[in-house]
Amino acid sequence: MKRTTIKDVAERAGVSTAAVSYVLNGREGKVSEDTLLKIQDAVAALNYIPDYSARSLASNRSNLIGVVIPQTEDQKRLLLENPFYSDLICGIESEVRQRGYHILMSGVDKGQSYLDLTMQRNLDGAVIMGIYQESFYEELKKVDIPIVLIDSYINDDSFKKIRIDDELGGYLATKHLIDNGHTNIGLVTGMIRKDGVVEKRYLGYKKALQEANLFYDHDLVLEGQVSYEFGLEAGGLIASEHKNMTAVFVTGDMMAFGVINGLRQAGLQVPADISVIGFDDISLSNIFYPRLTTVHQDIKARGIDAAKHLMDVLVGKKDLDHSVTLQPISIVERETVRKLN
Repeated sequence: MKRTTIKDVAERAGVSTAAVSYVLNGREGKVSEDTLLKIQDAVAALNYIPDYSARSLASNRSNLIGVVIPQTEDQKRLLLENPFYSDLICGIESEVRQRGYHILMSGVDKGQSYLDLTMQRNLDGAVIMGIYQESFYEELKKVDIPIVLIDSYINDDSFKKIRIDDELGGYLATKHLIDNGHTNIGLVTGMIRKDGVVEKRYLGYKKALQEANLFYDHDLVLEGQVSYEFGLEAGGLIASEHKNMTAVFVTGDMMAFGVINGLRQAGLQVPADISVIGFDDISLSNIFYPRLTTVHQDIKARGIDAAKHLMDVLVGKKDLDHSVTLQPISIVERETVRKLN
C-alpha cells in the first residue's frame, strides 16, 4: 500500500505543502484558522502518519533524547525495578514531550560504549545517571551532543550536573537518629566509590557521628548492591551479628525495605527493637509497612530540571550554570524511628 505523503494531505485540503508542514511541525500560527481546520480534517481522513525518519534525515535532528542508566555494579536488573528511576524518568519525559521531543531509554552495561549508543541512535541530547570518574567518562567528551549528568560528582565543566546535597542528606539522617537517643548506629549502603553519591551520604553519616562525639566503627558499615535483596541480607546480618545496634541509616529506600523485612524474618520488629531511616522518599515509602522515615528529595523535579537544561542548550541558550544543587532536602518522619528514653 502506498504511503500517504504530505503532498496527499495538501491536495485533499486544497492548500500548499508549506502550510501542511507548518501545522505538522507545531507552527499553526503561520496559517489561518480555516486552513488549520482543513489540514486537520485531511490528516484525519487520510490517517496520515508523519515520517519521522525522513524528517530526521532532512533536518539532521531526531527529536530523540537518550536517558541512560549505567549498570555501574555487576548486576542485571530491570531499569525501572527501583521506583526512584521511574519518578526521575517521569519528570524528564513530561518536560521533553512538551517541547516536541521523545525519550529513548537504555541501560549501558559495564564495558559498553556511550559513543556507540549515541551515534547509532542519532540522539539530539542525553541525560545520564550516576556515572563515576572512569575511562568511559572520557568517551562522553567525544560525543557531540549536549549531555546532562544526574547524581554525578565529577568535577568537570564539560557537562551540566543536576544533584542534591547528598552529604547533607546523610548527615541529617544520622543526626535524626542521634537526636532520638541512638548512639550505636549502623550504615547499610551501596558500594562506596570515590566521588559517587553513596560516598557523599557515607561522609554525612561520619560527620554526624563525629559532631556528636560518637565512635565510628567500620564494622557497622555494610556495603553491597543497591537492591532490596542486599537490604534483606543486611537485615539478617544485623540481627545475628550486631545485636547492640539500636538504629541503622540505609542510603536508599529500596534497601531499607529489605533491611526491615530481613530484621522481621529474624524475629526483630521495627522500630520496637531497632530503628531504620532511609533516603530518597520514593512513593512506596508512604505505603510500605511500617511507613518509612526517610530523607525526602523531589525526584520528579530533578528530572524536570535536567530536561529543561537540555532543552535550553538545544535552542541555543548561553551562560547556563554548569552545576545545580537542588534544595531543599528534609527528614520525613513516619513510623520506623523510635525515640529512646
